[in-house]
Amino acid sequence: MAEIIAMIFLIFGLSGMAVILIRKIPVLAELPVNQRKSEEGLFVHFKNYLGNISFIKSFSIESILQKILSKIRILTLRLENKTASWLQLLRERSSQKTKNFHDGYWKRLKKINKKKGAKAVNKEIKPPLSK
Repeated sequence: MAEIIAMIFLIFGLSGMAVILIRKIPVLAELPVNQRKSEEGLFVHFKNYLGNISFIKSFSIESILQKILSKIRILTLRLENKTASWLQLLRERSSQKTKNFHDGYWKRLKKINKKKGAKAVNKEIKPPLSK
């Protein structure tokens, strides 16, 4: 149903554009071909007018680019500092977990394995990891 409605809108839209184009073809055919030179003159006149304004004379794309790049650099430095602190925190947590895991675990595991068998080991003993 939605596809049918979309297709109807497409057909009406294209037919409306075609009607407008057909109505404007005679007007477009009467336009002179050399009208482009006057547009170039208008552009040059507008450029000269803008060149006389003092604000635009002092306007420099390079200074804006320099400001943008310095802000991007500051942002990347802050991001790098934040990721470095996260990485340090993760390393500290990892070292704490390895310190809390002691070697007596493997000895207890071997003793329980000898006494009860391999099936009981997984249910009774878990490694002593603390957060």
